[in-house]
Amino acid sequence: MTAPATSTTPERHLAHADDLVVTRVEAVPFAIPYTKPLRFASGEVRTAEHVLVRVHTAAGVVGQAEAPPRPFTYGETQSSIVAVVDQLFGPALVGTSVLDREVHRTRLHRTIGNPTAKAALDMAAWDAVGQFLGQPVHRLLGGYAESVPVSHMLGFDEPQVMVEEAARMRDLHGISTFKVKVGRHPYRLDVAVVRALREAFGEEIELYVDGNRGWTASESARAMAEMADLGLTLAEELNPADDVLGRRWLVERCPVPFVADESAHPAGGGHPGDPRRLGDRGLDQDRAHRVLRVAAGAAPGRGAGRRGGRRQPDRRPDRHAGLRHLRRRARLHLGPRGRAVQLPRHERRPAGRAAHHHQRPDGRPHRPRAGPARRRRQAGPLPAGRVSVRPRPSSPISEGARR
Repeated sequence: MTAPATSTTPERHLAHADDLVVTRVEAVPFAIPYTKPLRFASGEVRTAEHVLVRVHTAAGVVGQAEAPPRPFTYGETQSSIVAVVDQLFGPALVGTSVLDREVHRTRLHRTIGNPTAKAALDMAAWDAVGQFLGQPVHRLLGGYAESVPVSHMLGFDEPQVMVEEAARMRDLHGISTFKVKVGRHPYRLDVAVVRALREAFGEEIELYVDGNRGWTASESARAMAEMADLGLTLAEELNPADDVLGRRWLVERCPVPFVADESAHPAGGGHPGDPRRLGDRGLDQDRAHRVLRVAAGAAPGRGAGRRGGRRQPDRRPDRHAGLRHLRRRARLHLGPRGRAVQLPRHERRPAGRAAHHHQRPDGRPHRPRAGPARRRRQAGPLPAGRVSVRPRPSSPISEGARR
């Protein structure tokens, strides 16, 4: 399929604002088989099953963009992208102008997720605007670069095979930048590959690594330390995205710039700092709920025990070691941008006490009902001749006492 021939003369298309109106949006699925399977830490791809998104305007100009599904990261597939564009996003854009950037964003973000489909529609609208003005989109965005290098991805394989593939791409296409897929176990398999590439080509090529979240933070740190002498440009997604504290620890120690890539996305719209959206920012839902309970003043662990009528913190080890510091900060509150800030002393409440137990509806402080131990202490010493425990006649204790 080919787009209808259009003119890029600005005078022709900008004569009427109605020419910028979106009349139709289509999603065209296509498949391109790879010459060899691309294997990486989060899966394997044998065919590029992508979607071509087209935004048609009243003047006949058609903006186009490609939507590559990322099922291992976003949960989108080729079929889901086609469905959401045809049934939800396309009808939402029809009748608007390709210049209505905020209108598009607002309408698309009514639906949570689907970041690849949303990005393709945004790029297609930019492409249409560039055609109207007769300018490339990077000029419209204000970007500048004398040149942009093209990189080639090297999937999992033996070191010699990957060296031969890099040499072939350099000789055929002049490519001198390579993204090396890492994330295998043991990690030294990938360290050996990167070292073989550097030894084979020297400083003639640029190398960077992409882990696809295959290593832990500690494995990533050890691997990067062993590759510190190989002149890597950057490292991308080495450890899992939901290990927020582990990734922070890793970034502080990484000898090269760290790129989050797909794992850095506020999916579903809304303010990125909204604490209710911690799950979208890298925490899984269970851990996000626990972080919010700590921020609200609830007990910070899996539970708490009672001893002497008082609530004691849970001393059992947490399987999420990165949350230990939250135990020591149970009186912190998440600020408007998700940052932890110290509450004033008069606004704090003891950890473990629910919000509705802290204050009566009329504003007076609520005092919890005293338990048996507290009632005995308040009553004072017992009169002579009385016992503090009176077992029931039918209980095993009373039966033993009779005998």
